[in-house]
Amino acid sequence: MIDRPDLFLRSLFDRAVEVADPMRSLKDFLPEKPKGRVIVVGAGKASARMAEAVEAAWGPCEGLVITRYGYGRPCRGIEIVEAAHPVPDLAGLEATVRMLALVETAGEADFVLALISGGASALLVQPVTGVSLAEKQAVNQALLASGAPIDRMNTVRKHLSRVKGGQLAAAAFPAELLALMISDVPGDDPAFIGSGPTVGDPSTPEDALAVIDRWKINVPPSIREALSRGSGVAQPDDPRLARVRNVIYAAPRQSLEAAAALAMQAGCDVRLLGDALEGEARVVAEAQAREALALQAGMKAGDAPILLLSGGELTVTRRGDGIGGPNAEFCLSLAIALQGAEGIHALACDTDGVDGAAEVAGAVFGPELLKTAKERGVDPRHALRRNDAHSFFAAVDGQVVTGPTLTNVNDFRAILVLPPAVS
Repeated sequence: MIDRPDLFLRSLFDRAVEVADPMRSLKDFLPEKPKGRVIVVGAGKASARMAEAVEAAWGPCEGLVITRYGYGRPCRGIEIVEAAHPVPDLAGLEATVRMLALVETAGEADFVLALISGGASALLVQPVTGVSLAEKQAVNQALLASGAPIDRMNTVRKHLSRVKGGQLAAAAFPAELLALMISDVPGDDPAFIGSGPTVGDPSTPEDALAVIDRWKINVPPSIREALSRGSGVAQPDDPRLARVRNVIYAAPRQSLEAAAALAMQAGCDVRLLGDALEGEARVVAEAQAREALALQAGMKAGDAPILLLSGGELTVTRRGDGIGGPNAEFCLSLAIALQGAEGIHALACDTDGVDGAAEVAGAVFGPELLKTAKERGVDPRHALRRNDAHSFFAAVDGQVVTGPTLTNVNDFRAILVLPPAVS
């Protein structure tokens, strides 16, 4: 018996986050600490927590890690720098310059440990020649508003960078380098986690230009000029990557499976829709609403509750001037499509605690949502047109606020379909 669906759904999300906590999971993938010089570098929303886990196992280490503002952790040797995300800033630029200089001091007998998680694309920033930080910031903002999938965004970012697309690892050559990664990308391709600073990439500057053209991304002339000159992205067969090993040690599927196990203990019939879903948030929501309604139509009193779980990374094409993110917009579109159907509850949150650019993980709602919205004078359809889902859920007390979770395995979506009550 699930007495409080909202608390039940939140417990599943909390379990998904817990499983991906680096303090729980990273130590099992660390080798014995090498006897020679060790340099620890990294970037991402989880990187400071990862560095904390490394020092818990290895003791104080030399190194530099860049994380999002508010996501720092206490380390005894590794320097933690906080910088802006999702749009890079000067703090990220200056720290990236120092990180590259640090790994360039590594010799053949040295060992470099790179800690990479989602968010590294914005936090590792050193633009190519001819592109300023302000121009890079403008491109990032345009990419985020374009609706382009994350892997296409990262293709552009790589070719405008001196550190992404294997270039961090190339700078560490001839040292041995192990990269430990937390995946936040559909398909768990290491080349797209944080724009792959330790992974060679076969894409070309022409591919980046194609992304800009296809999604009609407005960029200054300097961007096209820089891409026309080529880039320093390391190809997969680059000899400077010969001593690099990339390991994904935490991924969305592990978190979804942990949440599924908890739901099954509560008597749910769990349907996993996939850990790598992509697409426009409102469109995916409409499809999942149809699925939930169809399942409910076939249920009878006494049946087990059905839980639909999915992960991946949805996108929002910015059409309005509101405050939103893909998880909140998913919930808003889902609620509109469900039209207050009795017995259906849902939650969608980003496991890093930040949905879009807002300090809100996502939203949770039940059948009473539209009624509450009407009572409080907020229009869900108007909010959806404005991409203003966060403001909408703030007005109806539906926001999920976690603060920094110190990990990042992408979106977590759960729809709970309850059977009709016994008459």
